[in-house]
Parts: sequence; structure tokens; C-alpha cells
Amino acid sequence: MLCPNCGHPNNIPGAEACERCHQDLTQFDQPAAQDQVERHLMEDPVRSMRLRAPIAVRATTTISSAIQTMLDHNIGAVLVVDERGALVGIFSERDLLTRVAGLYDDFGDKAVAEFMTENPETVSSDDRLAFAAHKMAIGGYRHIPVLTNGSPSGVLSIRDMIRFITRIGQAS
Repeated sequence: MLCPNCGHPNNIPGAEACERCHQDLTQFDQPAAQDQVERHLMEDPVRSMRLRAPIAVRATTTISSAIQTMLDHNIGAVLVVDERGALVGIFSERDLLTRVAGLYDDFGDKAVAEFMTENPETVSSDDRLAFAAHKMAIGGYRHIPVLTNGSPSGVLSIRDMIRFITRIGQAS
């Protein structure tokens, strides 16, 4: 959200104050009553998306196996978890294209840990959808892990967000 006081462009929707000048933004960041999409984005938590259970692999999983898992489940990213199920990374199509393809002739037997994004940005299932969308936009993420009580509970994708917005738009 653009701060009307100092012009800072990167305030997170729903933030109470400008990151730069600390101007109160609450009166400027209210959804328009007639705009159902905006209202849902500002008010609904991530858990309202009813995401599928996350598909996860271990850090020692081979690239070939991770790719096959992604193909089998028709998903663009898998979470990487440790032996306790704690999130340690994410391996996405983008990781495959930027860190593997064309750089290695024989990568199929290499571990996902060598190419995953470690300690990825996450959102909580209680965070508002607008916050998650902003985090994805600023970071350039197409997938972001969702945590519930600190444990992986899903992956929010840009495709999920588009479907959600489309359904709301059609209902109004």
C-alpha cells in the first residue's frame, strides 16, 4: 500500500502504520463495501483456502524422485522436511530450472538438499490472504509454505489465489 504521507510504496496491505514514516494507515486500508474480492482478501485468513495437505520429501530425496513426486501430484513445488517433519526447505520448478537444468549433465541421483531453497519464507494459516499475496508478490514466489502451529500444513500457490479470486468474482 502506498503511504499518502511519505509515498513509501511497499507497505503490506493491512499494516497499521507506514514502515518508513509510521503514519497511521488504518483508515486508508479498508476494503470497499461493494468490492467483495478486496473484502475477502483483506479479511479472510489463509486457512479459508482449504489447501490440500502438503506433499513433502526429505533432504536426501533424489532430484529424480522429487520431480516424479511433483509430476504424480501435478504440483509445482514440494516441501523439504527433516525427520521430525519440520520445514527445512522447498524445491520448486524454479529451483529445477535455475539451479539444475543445463548446469549438470547427470543430476538425477543428487540430493534435493543441494538445490532446494533453504529456510523459505512462510505464512501462517492465520495470516490474511492479502498479506500472503503481498509476500508472494514482493518475493517473486509462486509457492509459499503455510504453517499451522509451526508445522507445514499446506502450500499456497499463485494458482490457488487466482482460483479463489475468480470464485469470489463470479459469486458477486
